[in-house]
Order: sequence, then C-alpha cells, then structure tokens
Amino acid sequence: MEAPVGQKSQKLHEFALASVSDLAPSSSSSDVASSSPPAIARFGADCGIPELRFNMECASGAVVNVDLRTAKLFKLGPVSSVCIFRASDISKEKYSRGVTIRFRSEEDSTAFHYAFEQLKKDCVIQEAQLANGAPSASKCKFDDKIEPSSAKMYFHYYGQLLHQQNMLQDYVRTGTYYAAVIENRADFFGRVVVDVGAGSGILSLFAAQAGAKHVYAVEASEMAEYARKLIAGNPALSQRITVVKGKVEEVELPEKADILISEPMGTLLVNERMLESYVIARDRFLVPNGKMFPTVGRIHMAPFSDEYLFVEIANKALFWQQQNYYGVDLTALHGSAFQGYFSQPVVDAFDPRFLVAPSISHVIDFTKVEEEDLYEIDVPLRFIASVGTRVHGLACWFDVLFNGSTVQRWLTTAPGAPTTHWYQLRCVLSQPIYVMAGQEITGRLRMVAHDAQSYTIYLTLSAKMWGPGAEQGGILQTSSCKLDLKEPYYRMSQPQAYALAQDQQPNQLIQTQDIPIQSQDLDDIELLAQPSPSSGAQLNTLNG
Repeated sequence: MEAPVGQKSQKLHEFALASVSDLAPSSSSSDVASSSPPAIARFGADCGIPELRFNMECASGAVVNVDLRTAKLFKLGPVSSVCIFRASDISKEKYSRGVTIRFRSEEDSTAFHYAFEQLKKDCVIQEAQLANGAPSASKCKFDDKIEPSSAKMYFHYYGQLLHQQNMLQDYVRTGTYYAAVIENRADFFGRVVVDVGAGSGILSLFAAQAGAKHVYAVEASEMAEYARKLIAGNPALSQRITVVKGKVEEVELPEKADILISEPMGTLLVNERMLESYVIARDRFLVPNGKMFPTVGRIHMAPFSDEYLFVEIANKALFWQQQNYYGVDLTALHGSAFQGYFSQPVVDAFDPRFLVAPSISHVIDFTKVEEEDLYEIDVPLRFIASVGTRVHGLACWFDVLFNGSTVQRWLTTAPGAPTTHWYQLRCVLSQPIYVMAGQEITGRLRMVAHDAQSYTIYLTLSAKMWGPGAEQGGILQTSSCKLDLKEPYYRMSQPQAYALAQDQQPNQLIQTQDIPIQSQDLDDIELLAQPSPSSGAQLNTLNG
C-alpha cells in the first residue's frame, strides 16, 4: 500500500485524535465521543517491539500502550475505528481490550491506518537495542510449530517455584550437572556461556562458580524473575550473569558463546521438544567448535515382560463392561476405552529384571543433529530374547553425556540406577506376543513430533520363527500400538508388590494366558545389528 499523496513523514509517528475511549458496547457513539478526551497517538519501537501509545489530554494524563504485534485495527466509519489488542492487569493475566478512536478528519483516519499497517510489517530492530536480549521482530520459529495453548501451559508450569524445586531436589540430576561443570572448569573458566532455558538459574550459577567470564541465562517463562532474585542473592557471582527473558528462538545476545549449558531433556529424552530449542541455540549463539553440556543423548530400548502391569491396565476398562449402569448399557464403549488406556505410555521405575533381552540404543549427537531431524525419529528394532515369556511391550530410558575436556560424565535414567524425576517409560502392547529363549524379536519404534510439544509413538514388535528351518519362515506373530507421549500414565506411586527374588527369572513370574494372535507379514522391516556391549546395558549386567 502506498502512502496517501501529500502525507507528511511525521504523520507516521504522531497523530492528534479527536478522542480515544475504552470500547463500551452499551453506550452510543455520540455518548462516548462527548465524554472522551482528545488524545495524541504515537507510534514507535520500544526495545525493538513495535508499539502504539495513546496519551490522553486530560487531567489524569492516562496512557494506553498497545503492542502492535498482537493488535488489530477495524474501521467503523470515515472518522472512527476500533483497535483490539492484548493487555494485562496487575496480576499479569492476559486479556483482550478494545478502544474506540475518533479522528479529526477522514484524511487523518486514512493516514493512521497506513501507519498502523506499515509499522506492523516493517518495524526493524536495531542491533544496539538487542544487546541485552530483546525479542527479535521476525516471527518466532517456536510459535510457528507449537500450538499456543500448549506453549501457555508449558511456560506457566515452569514459571512456578514448586516445579523448579521438584527438579532441584532430583539430586541425581542436579548433582551430575554440578560435577560435570566443576570437574571441567577448564571448559568454563574465562568463557562466555549461554544457559538455554535457565529456569531458576542454577546452572548459570554453577557456570559462574567454575569461573565463566559471563553467563547469559535465557528463560522464557516468568521464572526469569525468580532467577534474577536468586542470582542477585549470590553477589559474588551475580555480576557475571545476565538473565535474558525470552525464547532462544527470538532473543538476541551481544556476543557469541563458547559453551552452551542446558537441561533440555524430557520424558524419553525428547518430550516437550526442548531439544529443538537447544539445537537452535547452538546454531544461533555457539562459536564454531564450541562445547555443549550435555553433548550427546541416547535412547535405550528393550522388550519387557510384566504381567501385573498388563492386567492393571486392561482392568481399568472393566468399568465399561457394565450392562446396567443406572439402566444404561456401557459395553459399546469398552473397546474404545480399552485401547485408550493402552495408548498411554507408562512412566514409573521398574526392576531391570523385567527386561527380556539386551537393550539397543539410538544416539542423538547434539553438536551435529539438525532441528528437522528431531521432527521424526525412526528406530528399527532387533533383539534376541534371553528367556521364554510373554513380551508385553518396549521399555525405554535415556542417558546424556557431558563430554568435558577433563572428565566425561554420564547422567542416566536406566532401570536399576538411582531413580530420577524422569523415571523410565514403557510402551505396553494391548496384545502381548510369546517368545522363546534365543528367539529373534524385530520391529520399529517411530516417533512423530506434534504441535502440543510432544510426540506420537508408533510401536510394532514381531516374533520371528526360531529353530530349524527358521530361515524359510516369516513372522510368527506381531502386535502394534499407537501412544501419545503427551498423555502418559504416571504410575510412580503404585505399590511395587511384585518384586522378584534375586534368583528368580522373569519367565517364572509370568503365567501365560491364551490370547488370539494376528499374523502379519512384516518382511520389509529393516533390522538393526545387535549392539556392542558399550551401546546399552546388557541383561546379565542389569540382573547382577
């Protein structure tokens, strides 16, 4: 759109208005106009954010600030318009607000609308304004791929101290981070550090303790304010830490980082999709060959047998088998409820002796992986059963490596290791499969990212024929399931009444039951070579 002929350049920045008033649907336009004071409208950019400010020409001198990024302008008539925008009250709760604008002339109305649209599109951020982490004017990549309501809940959750306390009190997690930093002082001393998703700021304080030249603690939630308080309460370190409130996808920093530190891991490593933000921070802020703490992540997988867990989940759907629930037959929904319960991954801590084969692992190198590689993760599965039993699904856990120059530290969530707040995760099949000792189990684990900051999990496990003539045989039995990593079944508080004796094998616990098995040809499944002992915990190690 071109500017109206004869329009003066200053009109892009300041306009004298006949009146500005809060939108009042119950009042007539003449009543509002007569009771509203004249005002001056000024366009500008505060810290790189395009802004419209209304200054009322009255005794109170009231000021209305409008963030143009979220504002919309509607023309009601030749000299009247309505502006709708996001505002906040003293409790910081967001809500929509509207003001009615009356112009002194139709020419002023046209010029104002032009200025409004131009500044929304063309406001350019100056580098000097971004020195302390102001948001970028370009559309945030995070906002492009994440559903707004999910992001709102996510940042609200991590903006609360009680949830930060839960993570801080995970002493395996916090202690491992502390050891990884302090034992590798050479990687931090005199270096610029960026803490990605800083939360309470604890990792920034660790980096400062290790002698970092300066730490930029980037945090998008309201926890940034608590981080400032915590850091200010440690004056010996606070002078070398700057808290930057905003997303790593949109903030700008005054210098590059020599090292990134972050705690981006969610359930099954990838839940919450913060690994993508960690990779984006690498591409935006890290110097070439800079370090990342953590450096590498591994997802470990192994088939498991747990009859009690299977029965527990299946029994949840028994409610829907009632044929006379206050005179209503509920059985029509039993099948849907049954599948619904099995669509929830189970998060708990389990005995590693439930595993029926040595684990395999999928490696994610944070220094090399591309963001798009995390949108879909496809892992071929191949195991050799150590015992004969019913396989109820796939157990998963993860670990991460801090590849320091002095010491290499692993943080693990493996079963049998000290429990963390991540626990472990199990994908339970609604139709278990039978295996014999030495039998090959194949399949595929496919995880597809979705806009609720999590993943849809597709799991298939199959038992191939074993013994003489197996080379000519196909798939003996197969079972598949679809799960939502966003909606797990948190089972941590459940009583573990079925602990095994030290000399008891998993197949001694299971009482097999006959269930119909559907055969399926899965010859196109790619097989992953059996890992070396270093790639995952071996069954005999876990049992030891």
